[in-house]
Amino acid sequence: MNNFLSLYKDQLLYSTIAVVLLLLLKFILFKIIRKVGKISNYNEARTSLILRYANFAIFSIGIITINIIWNVNFKDLGLLLSSVFAVIGVALFAQWSILSNITAGIILFFTFPYKIGDRIQIQDKDFPTEATIEDIKAFHLLLRTDEDELITYPNNLMLQKGVKVVNSNKDDDGSESL
Repeated sequence: MNNFLSLYKDQLLYSTIAVVLLLLLKFILFKIIRKVGKISNYNEARTSLILRYANFAIFSIGIITINIIWNVNFKDLGLLLSSVFAVIGVALFAQWSILSNITAGIILFFTFPYKIGDRIQIQDKDFPTEATIEDIKAFHLLLRTDEDELITYPNNLMLQKGVKVVNSNKDDDGSESL
C-alpha cells in the first residue's frame, strides 16, 4: 500500500484537487441555475431538468480530467470511444429532432418569455394555434385549447415560429399571479 501511495502520490493529489474543484464548480453552477429559475419563476421541474444537464456535463469533464491526470493511454481509449461514438452518432443522426428539442429546451429555460398559464398564439400558416400553456417539458410544451384539446408542441418549433402572448398570467407589477 505504501508503495502504491509513494508511486502515485502526484496523481492522487491532482485527482483530489480536480474532484474538489469540480464539486465547487457544481455547487456554484447549481446555485446560479436555481437562482435563475427562482428569479424567473420557472417551474421546479424545468429547473431540475437543467440541473441534470449541468450535472452530466460536470461528470463528463471530471472523467476526462481524471483520464488526463492518470495518463490513460488515449490510443486504446480512442479506439474504444470512436467505435462507441460511431454507433451512437448513427443513432443520434436518426434522432436529430430529439437533440434539437433538448437544445431548444435549454435555450427556452434561460430566454423563454412565456410562463405556465400564459395564453399564446402561434403564428403558423398551416397550423395556427391559440392555447394556454399547461406545462413546459424537456422536449415539448403542453398547450390546452378552448375546445379542451391537449396539444404537445415541440420546443424547437417554439424557437422557429412567431409566438404572440394573448394574455399573460403576470400582474401589473411583474409578479406572477396564482
